[in-house]
Amino acid sequence: MEKPSTARIALKWGIISAIMIIIYTVALYITGYFKTPSLSWIPFILLLIGIVMSLREFKLMNNNFLGFSEGLGLGTLTSAVCGLAASIFNYIYITFIDTTIIQQMREMQIEQLEQQGLSSEQIDQAMEIASRFATPGLTFLFSIIGYILFGFVFSLIVSAIIKNSKPEIEF
Repeated sequence: MEKPSTARIALKWGIISAIMIIIYTVALYITGYFKTPSLSWIPFILLLIGIVMSLREFKLMNNNFLGFSEGLGLGTLTSAVCGLAASIFNYIYITFIDTTIIQQMREMQIEQLEQQGLSSEQIDQAMEIASRFATPGLTFLFSIIGYILFGFVFSLIVSAIIKNSKPEIEF
């Protein structure tokens, strides 16, 4: 039996995961809940689900065998595809569809800094530094890097749990 294509599986589950993340993100943007920090981790849970499903499909198509390195590579590739697709959508959304998102996040950060008791000078200085990194382009770049790093860690863990290496053939 021919070995299944990791690229095809990674593309399939990366795009499915990205679609789930995009739908979730749009829902957060529309409702205004994107300002709630505890809800920002759910896209990574959706990524984890995509990684698990991609490894499961590969294992089923490969006679129930999945090596650790195969799982790690497939999971990381899945997260890269997912991260790229979700980041492209996010870039388009905050650049062209709703340009107020970055400003709303900035206002939320100012409120948080005020609650911490910082002076207006300290807040201005912190916001000046933060504004350098709060551009759509850098958000795009950091988002892709974040998805790949989290995907790599998730792939390490999931691959270690579900691996089933082919037995060594002895003559």
